[in-house]
Amino acid sequence: MSVIFNKAITLIFFLLFAYQGFYILVSLFGKEKKEEKENVLHRFAILICARNEERVIGELLDSIERQTYPKECVQVYVMADNCDDDTAAIAKDHGAVVYERKDTVRKGKGYALQELLKEVSDEYDACIVFDADNVLDPHYLEAMNHSFSQGHEIITGYRNSKNYDSNWISAGYSLWFLRENRFLNKARYLLGVSCAVSGTGFLFSREVLRNWDYHTLTEDLEFTADQVCRGRKIAFCEDAVLYDEQPVLFMQSFHQRMRWAKGFLQVFLKDGGRLLKGVGRGNFSCFDMLNTLTSAYGLSVLTLIVNVLTLLGMILAEEPLVPFLMSLRKGLMRAYIGMYLIGLLTTLTEWKKIRTSSIYKILYTFTFPLFMATYLPIAVCALFTEVQWTPIEHSISMRHENV
Repeated sequence: MSVIFNKAITLIFFLLFAYQGFYILVSLFGKEKKEEKENVLHRFAILICARNEERVIGELLDSIERQTYPKECVQVYVMADNCDDDTAAIAKDHGAVVYERKDTVRKGKGYALQELLKEVSDEYDACIVFDADNVLDPHYLEAMNHSFSQGHEIITGYRNSKNYDSNWISAGYSLWFLRENRFLNKARYLLGVSCAVSGTGFLFSREVLRNWDYHTLTEDLEFTADQVCRGRKIAFCEDAVLYDEQPVLFMQSFHQRMRWAKGFLQVFLKDGGRLLKGVGRGNFSCFDMLNTLTSAYGLSVLTLIVNVLTLLGMILAEEPLVPFLMSLRKGLMRAYIGMYLIGLLTTLTEWKKIRTSSIYKILYTFTFPLFMATYLPIAVCALFTEVQWTPIEHSISMRHENV
C-alpha cells in the first residue's frame, strides 16, 4: 500500500512542480526586457531592526556609508529591540536615527518593524529593510533606485552569503537562497509573475505600505502572500546584492527552520483562502505562492508520516520488511539525486558569485541534499510544537571587500 502511496505522491509532486522546470529554462535562456524610463534619484529610508547585534551592525552601516548612491538621499533608522549590549550606541556613532524598544511580550521582527515604520516621515519615497548581519555591495542602492525608477513598487534583491564555506549547514542555506535568486525569482520576474521576499534586502514604496502589520513567524512570507493577493507584483533586482550570515550550528539551524516551518503553516491558515480565490481568478502568482506554502511542505511531511506508520504497522504485524525497505531506498535515492542536481546546477550557474574555493563549491553540492533532508523531521516537529520567535546570534563581522 505504501508503495502505491509513494508513487502517487511522486506523480503529484511532478504535476505541481513541473512548471519550476520551465522556470529553470527561462532563467538560463530568457532575456530581460530593456527598461527605458528615466532614472530618477529617490529618497530612501533604510530600516534595520536589531537585537544584541553589536558584533555585526557596524559593518552593515559602514557598507551603507560606502554606497555609490548619493548620501543626502539616504537616512538609516535603527530599532534596538530589547537590547542589553551596545547596538544602539554603535548605530548612533554611525549616524543612524536610533530608537530603543523594550517589549518582552510582542517579540519578533514584525513588531519591531511596525514600531520603527511609524517613526519614518513621509518625505521618503521608499523604505528598504535589512537585517543587522547584512553587508551590501557598493552598488546596492544604485541598482535598487534604477529598478524603482522603472515603476516597480516592491523589489527584492539578490541574497548571497558571507560565510558559504563555514560548514555544510551554512552552505546548505546559501545554495538554497542562490537557487531562489536564480531559478525562482529571476524566472518569475522575466515572466511577469510576482517574486517572493526572502527575509531581508527588500524595498517597498511608501505609496504601497505605510504601516507594517505582519506578525507571523515568517513575516516576509506573510507580506509576500498579502501583496500577491492584492494583485501587486514583487520585482527582482539581480544587481542589488547583499551578503547575509548563515547559521553554522545544527541546533541553531533547527530552531530557525522550526520557526520557518511553523510560519508557513500560519501564513497558509491566514491567507490560503485568499490565494485559492486568486487561483480561481486565473492569477498564476497566487498559484505559485500557494504552491510554495503547501505542496513541498505538506506532501513531504505526509509522505514521511505515512511511511513511518507503515513501517511500524509491518513490524507489529510481523510482515516481511524487505520489499518496503527496497522501495524506500529507491525513493530516497531519487530524492537525493534530484536535490543533488538542483544544487549542482545552482553551483555551476552561480559559480562566480559563490565566495569560496572551487573544492568547497563541489564538496557542498554532495551535502546539499542531506541539509534539505533534515528539514523533514523539523517540519514534523513544527506540527506538534508551540514555536516562539527567538533571535539568531550573529558573530561574523566582515567588510564587503573581504566577503
